[in-house]
Amino acid sequence: DNVKAVLVNIFGGIMKCDVIVEALLTAYENVGFSVPLVVRLEGTNVEAARQMLASSGRDIITATDLTDAAQKVVGSISA
Repeated sequence: DNVKAVLVNIFGGIMKCDVIVEALLTAYENVGFSVPLVVRLEGTNVEAARQMLASSGRDIITATDLTDAAQKVVGSISA
C-alpha cells in the first residue's frame, strides 16, 4: 500500500535490453501495476528495447537516463 511508483533502472552489459523488456512486459501482464512504472534502459539492443516499450500499448513511462527517470518518478507521484 505504501508503494507510490516503481523505477526500473537497468544497465544491460551482458544481458540484452530487449530480453529485459520482454520480461518486464510479461510481468506487467501477469502482475499488473496499479502505480506508475518508470523504465530506464541502457546497453545492448537498447533501441530495439525502447521501441518494444513504445509500441507495447502499456502505461509505462520511459526515461533516457537516471536523472530523467528520477524526475519522472517524482512527477508521477506528485500528479
